[in-house]
Amino acid sequence: MSTQPDLKLLRIFACVARHQGFAKAQQELNLTLSAISTYMSQLESQLGFKLCERGRGGFSLTEKGELILTEAMRLIGEVDGFGAYAASLKGDLSGNLKLGVLDSTVTDRMLPLSDAIGVFCQRYPAVHLSLFIKNPYDLQEGLLNNELDLAVGFFPTRPPGLVFQPLYREQQWLYCSDRHPLYGQRDIPESLVSELNVVRRSYWSQSELGRHGFKRSVATVDSMEAQLFLILSGGYVGYLPEHYAQAWVDQGRLRVLLPAYFGYQSPFSLVSRRGRGREAPIQVMRDLLLRKVRG
Repeated sequence: MSTQPDLKLLRIFACVARHQGFAKAQQELNLTLSAISTYMSQLESQLGFKLCERGRGGFSLTEKGELILTEAMRLIGEVDGFGAYAASLKGDLSGNLKLGVLDSTVTDRMLPLSDAIGVFCQRYPAVHLSLFIKNPYDLQEGLLNNELDLAVGFFPTRPPGLVFQPLYREQQWLYCSDRHPLYGQRDIPESLVSELNVVRRSYWSQSELGRHGFKRSVATVDSMEAQLFLILSGGYVGYLPEHYAQAWVDQGRLRVLLPAYFGYQSPFSLVSRRGRGREAPIQVMRDLLLRKVRG
């Protein structure tokens, strides 16, 4: 049997795996369920083994399916990247660059994004730049779907098909506001803090919440601005980036709670889809950001 499956079949498989099922992949593929099933059967026949389980128990990749997905994403990225790279050699740098970043990073001196963008737009005015603010999971999905070209942020998971380049670590502390009962207290026991009403980020798992000192949360947010609103209300405590919270700390509106116990660092990365790193706009912006961050 052939061990070199059609690239079209690999793209269909990657889409099905990304959407975790045939039905959810229909809209993106613009195919019927029977057509998707036929193509998947063709791919499995070419490879000689089963890629996924589907039935009452839901959709899941087999062990070999997981391995094939990783290689398929790498191959698709390489092919797409080569085409875009070849096109960029035809003339001056132009086209579009879609950049994604976590919210509330504008106050982070460790991320000179505005400086990099300033240099980029001066050197390459023909490139149309789009900047999107999204949470970590949406940034990753955007990269995998080619809705984004580059992304900067902290990513709790690292799906296959993406390339992560370390940038720096962002300091996070646990805060309460001047309206909270503990604001003016000293010698606060750790056990008391761990039982407070804490705000959870929507992309945190239960184990992630536990790693940050809490067993349960009573509120959920999708952005740092929403987190800040709830903390300032006095009804909740929550984690914020140090650079983002500092202005309110200076005003006496926020206080760090037990920094020896409640604090952590988020490793920030510059991320692109595998195989697209040679595309000229992506390569230029990536190199600019890396030089700016690393001094």
